[in-house]
Amino acid sequence: MSFLGVEQSLTGRCWLGPAVEVERAAEAMSQQTPLPPAVCQVLARRGVPTMEAQGFLTPQLKDLLPDPRRMKDMDRAAARFLQAVQRRERIAVFADYDVDGGSSAALLLVWLRDMGLPATLYVPDRIDEGYGPNEAAMAGLARDHDLIICVDCGTLSHGPIAASKGADVVVLDHHLGGETLPDCVAVVNPNRQDEDGELGYFCAAGVVFLMLVETRRQMREAGMGTGPDLMALLDLVALATVADVAPLIEANRALVRQGLKVMANRQRPGLVALADVSRMDSAPSPYHLGFLLGPRVNAGGRIGKADLGARLLSTADPAEAQAIAERLDGLNTERREIENAVRAAALDQAEARGLDGPLVWAAGEGWHPGVVGIVASRLKEATNRPAVVIGLDGNDGKGSGRSVSGIDLGAAIQKLAAEGLLVKGGGHKMAAGLSLERDMLEPAMERLGALLAKQGADQLGAADLRLDGVLMPRAVTVDLIEQIERAGPFGAGAPAPRYALPDLQVRFAKRVGESHLKLSLADGLGGGIDAICFGAFDTALGPRLLDHGGARFHFAGRLEVNSWGGRQSPQLRLEDAAPA
Repeated sequence: MSFLGVEQSLTGRCWLGPAVEVERAAEAMSQQTPLPPAVCQVLARRGVPTMEAQGFLTPQLKDLLPDPRRMKDMDRAAARFLQAVQRRERIAVFADYDVDGGSSAALLLVWLRDMGLPATLYVPDRIDEGYGPNEAAMAGLARDHDLIICVDCGTLSHGPIAASKGADVVVLDHHLGGETLPDCVAVVNPNRQDEDGELGYFCAAGVVFLMLVETRRQMREAGMGTGPDLMALLDLVALATVADVAPLIEANRALVRQGLKVMANRQRPGLVALADVSRMDSAPSPYHLGFLLGPRVNAGGRIGKADLGARLLSTADPAEAQAIAERLDGLNTERREIENAVRAAALDQAEARGLDGPLVWAAGEGWHPGVVGIVASRLKEATNRPAVVIGLDGNDGKGSGRSVSGIDLGAAIQKLAAEGLLVKGGGHKMAAGLSLERDMLEPAMERLGALLAKQGADQLGAADLRLDGVLMPRAVTVDLIEQIERAGPFGAGAPAPRYALPDLQVRFAKRVGESHLKLSLADGLGGGIDAICFGAFDTALGPRLLDHGGARFHFAGRLEVNSWGGRQSPQLRLEDAAPA
């Protein structure tokens, strides 16, 4: 049944309210605790029992962090790593070129530097080498190093790891594993096929952090002290967790919450410089990590020099950090321009092919491999369908895919690779990468669509807008928003609560920039709230609300605190509206 009677909003969505059982649980919690009803609604939706509500609002790492040894090979990985440190061996870190890979590498490089042991960083070029270890790079590193640690990659790299003769290899990863594992000292990965999957929510940086926790335990047992301060590294773990869209559940909640506090202290030169060039003007939040810092760290791997992100995050030199941050900021601007061009062409192609099948896909000549993943994400958001975007170059195609909740794209891509339709492919449920030969493009996409249809991807409708409840403007205060934020951090796997503010008038509306809309809303009873709608003029929202003609609307969105001129006020980040 629709919420507030909204069957079709201005963006074409049906509004859905909380389930009856969630409403009952929230009501019971509000009667038994001093928490505001709006907070109880969030906790009830998350399935938090009333007795655990206060503990959930103050997540402690010591309570939530699992024993690292729950992951297979963890003790062996930490022991080999510690042995290399004790013997002052030559260590190389082979990292993926995205934020998770860069953060994972930085965790190791900073920890080793604090132990007085420099390490070699190697990040493959996205275009020339592609994702993950390759035989030439691994053989080259093996000639000059005793230990190679692969972070955020390596689980499927049987050949390249076999080529690293003379060096030991440890893999710290989170991507979906195959039926067999490469022959090396250790493969620590919560998504190995022989794991139970309970810790599969960790990104690679989380796995690396757990390895350092286990290393610390082994050091203590050996009477070697405790080593570098691990809590000071949590800003890197938080950045990777949010930017890699890992679910903000269980231990990840505490890691991100504590990591944001560490980041706010502005002790890491790379993140300080990055925050400054991003023009961050408030305390760091998951939004900043996901939409300001993350894309800039990623820009090096997408269209620039692949190791820039890891170098920025690991440097101790403020001058070097400033130079790299400015370069990444410029690359990010360039990346946006490339992305916009590819997105327009991909959407046209996908629409011509049809948007109602189990898979939305597009492929184009010369599309930059560094932006196809972002464009796939945009197609997925626009269609509520799994999406794949592929750049073609000669006989080769390199692409990325993004999925929607409930559809495991990584497993389907991996099956395609096993069937020989792809040269290479892998990933996890929500994101995957692939490479193929041009003449296999059509059959591969047809087969992928069939595999996704078996999971129900062709039955998905337009994404409904799920709301947590109704609030009147007078009830929305800075204090209430701050209390709701205690139920966070919000992000993947833990969406920020959305509320409906019913039957309001548009008191003021102004277009901001190219596509945004600034609003002032009033209930006619003395209550009101300001609102901002980003990308309003990319949908029907902008024109309709700007030319409102005095009509009244129901508004829906997320609450946030707007800081301006030293003052704080409540604000609605508007996502949808419907005639009242």
